[in-house]
Amino acid sequence: PGRRRRCPTTPSSSWASARRSLAGTGSPLIGITSYEEPVAWGAWNVEAVLVPSAYTRAVEGAGGRPLVVPPAELGMEELLDALDGLVFSGGGDVDPGAYGAEAHDAVRGVNPKRDEAELELLREALRRDMPVLAVCRGSQVLNVALGGDLVQHLPEVVGDEKHKHTPGVFGDHDVDLLPGTRLQRVLGEHAPVKSHHHQGYGRLGEGLREAARADDGTIEAIEDPSRRFALGVLWHPEEGEDFALFQELVEEARGYREERW
Repeated sequence: PGRRRRCPTTPSSSWASARRSLAGTGSPLIGITSYEEPVAWGAWNVEAVLVPSAYTRAVEGAGGRPLVVPPAELGMEELLDALDGLVFSGGGDVDPGAYGAEAHDAVRGVNPKRDEAELELLREALRRDMPVLAVCRGSQVLNVALGGDLVQHLPEVVGDEKHKHTPGVFGDHDVDLLPGTRLQRVLGEHAPVKSHHHQGYGRLGEGLREAARADDGTIEAIEDPSRRFALGVLWHPEEGEDFALFQELVEEARGYREERW
């Protein structure tokens, strides 16, 4: 009840034949959004598309088949025709211009190309009612894609930096899951989490509701109860020992695939 009807889609013939051969294998194909950054290995210093392997391990551990998705708008329809679910990964700050704000001095790592590609990808995935798990930056993209905005520097609001106390080191704290939410049904009333964010949710996007809070009052998770599975968390579940959120994503992706094929 209350679930939005998924818009029907007709995969292109090339993807359709490939997907039919995969149908019934028991391994839903899960896209994971990625970074495009300058990196170095061996004698090379080049731009590369990459994502921390914790994401791919989490998807595999949950029974899915991971596919790294570069930040590009071309071929989006065919890409989504092939996928059964999506993980929007972490990364740099979303450009405040995407939600009509001026940049705070603390904003770092803005990549407009990635923002534009992921906002478009997320909106189209939601239009199809494809299962989506959005992590840290990804959950902020979810909020912005649905018309929300962000708190650009949480320490000015909560008075400390416990959500990102040391760059490159995850902070450990607990969150309370709100009664009646999908997130509470998956994780229980309380959960230990690993955080590394200095931004948070401001105005929530259309259809989104709070799903978790930290003890300082920060909203730590959001979800859209009208959709099959559209959930965003500010923490990093791929870095924890419990892959329950990824397992839930993969199960929903399996159902999404079976309905299409």
